[in-house]
This record gives sequence, C-alpha cells and structure tokens, in this order.
Amino acid sequence: MDAILERCAGLDLHQETVVACVLHGSLDRRPKKETRTFGTTTKELLQLQDWLLEFQCTDIAMESTGVYWKPIWNILEDDFKLTLGNAQRIKNVPGRKTDVSDAFWIAKLLRAGLIESSFVPPVNFRDLRDLSRYRRKLLGHTTSEKNRIHKVLQDANIKLSTFVSDLFGVSGRALLESILDGEVLKVDEVKAIVKTSLKKKV
Repeated sequence: MDAILERCAGLDLHQETVVACVLHGSLDRRPKKETRTFGTTTKELLQLQDWLLEFQCTDIAMESTGVYWKPIWNILEDDFKLTLGNAQRIKNVPGRKTDVSDAFWIAKLLRAGLIESSFVPPVNFRDLRDLSRYRRKLLGHTTSEKNRIHKVLQDANIKLSTFVSDLFGVSGRALLESILDGEVLKVDEVKAIVKTSLKKKV
C-alpha cells in the first residue's frame, strides 16, 4: 500500500474501550506504530485527544459501529480530519493478515487513503436532528395519552366530545379539571366554563 499520510490513527471502538493505533513517519519508509487503549468516559476520551495531539496526527479513522463513534467524533472533530468508515467495507479490503489488530488495520488503510468516508452532518445539524427525533417521540406519547383519556371518558359515559371539538383546548381542559376536582357538572356550569363559540353546543 502506498502511503499518502505521514501521521494518522485508527480507532477500534467498543462499548467500554477505544483502542488507538498511531502510524507516523516518512511516506517512503515503514511507519512507527504506537498503540494504546482508553476508556470511553469523557475524561478518558479527552486523554485520547491529548495523546493523538502529542503525535501531531492530522487524520483519524474509525468504523461506524452502532452509536459508539458519536461521543468520540464530538470530542475529536475540532482538532482532526475525521473519517467514518463502513465496517463491512473495511473488513472486505484485501491484504489483511490474521494477527493484525483492528485499530492497526484501520490506521493502515487510512494512511493509504483506502477508507471511503460516510457523510456526517455538521454538529448543528446533528443537534437539530436529535431534537426533531425527540419532539416526534414526545408528540407520539402525547397522542397516546390523549387517546387514553378519550377512552376513559367514553367508558364512563362522559360525552365531553359532544360539546367540545377539542377536548384538550382551553374549554376542554377546564371541563376536565372540573371533573377531576369531583364536580358534577350541570348545563349552567358547563356554559360558564366553555368559551362563547362553544356555548351554542350546550
């Protein structure tokens, strides 16, 4: 493999450890190899960052293994050019010896420019995507709870939806709160609670 990077590193990611292998040296000679294992807490990942900076690494590669790569990417992306490689494609590159560690193999492929990087959006887009997913999840939970409340009312033969189009609007919530307070609602009381546009239905 012809080298194109003088100082690079490969990371082998696991749930509790990160194995880092640095290759550094002239392009026309066999590179020096440095290997070290780190934990995955923020403190330990910052130690990994410092260790990579000590060797003046310019490029770092890792496999897109589950979600393990995300916190490491977040910490390293400001200081290095990062490559997120497809795990299956990395394994299928010919020439690997059986006794070669994953981290060394990733570093070796990166040094030769043989890892195609997957697209990783900028941090602001990643944050927005996470927030959007969380919002969809909350909306799903909200819809489920609303449906459950409708069912409870129907089972109790409380026909609030007959008078209120949106049970969870201002008027609907006021009626629900009155029921939860133990009040027995009469027509005049309902008229006093609901908004003007809804009183015609009562």
